[in-house]
Amino acid sequence: MSNEKPEKSLFALWLLIALCVAPVAAAYVAFYLWQPSGHVNYGDLLELRPLPPARLNLADGTPLDWARLKGRWVFAMADSGNCAAYCRQKLLYMRQVRLTQGKELERIERAWLITDDATPATAILAEYQGTLPIRAAGSELLKLFPAPHTAADHIYLIDPLGNLMMRYPRDADPRRMVKDLARLLKHSKVR
Repeated sequence: MSNEKPEKSLFALWLLIALCVAPVAAAYVAFYLWQPSGHVNYGDLLELRPLPPARLNLADGTPLDWARLKGRWVFAMADSGNCAAYCRQKLLYMRQVRLTQGKELERIERAWLITDDATPATAILAEYQGTLPIRAAGSELLKLFPAPHTAADHIYLIDPLGNLMMRYPRDADPRRMVKDLARLLKHSKVR
């Protein structure tokens, strides 16, 4: 027979039950009730949307198969071929954010989806050389870029599998875009 008092053995039993139940209860609270105060990414994560293969033309008439961009991260923007000041700002941000990635910059493409029949100025094309000026006016592809107002307000990011996955706000902060992209490139297994 045990010499322990019933109160001590009941206390030990309740303590053992509490120790077993506490992690389960904490996990439940953390998963269902606790909402983190912030998130790591700057851009708005979009519901993954695969972009269909589309045959388009570059501004100079050269054919472009959209599927050719698979395997690379793609910054994309939609805007007029006239390219006003905000259009140039987006082109600048896409170029500079790409350049900050150092040896990883070869994994990144830039696409300018031209939303009208205007021809971009030669000076703009030269200044942002490497950006693909794609004639997209009237294409189904443009309709897949979600925006509260207009797709021209945003810079988008397409993953290497061809999924539209992130949208940056109008007048985005390029330093925060750099951090987003660096994080994605670091953790992406697609090369």
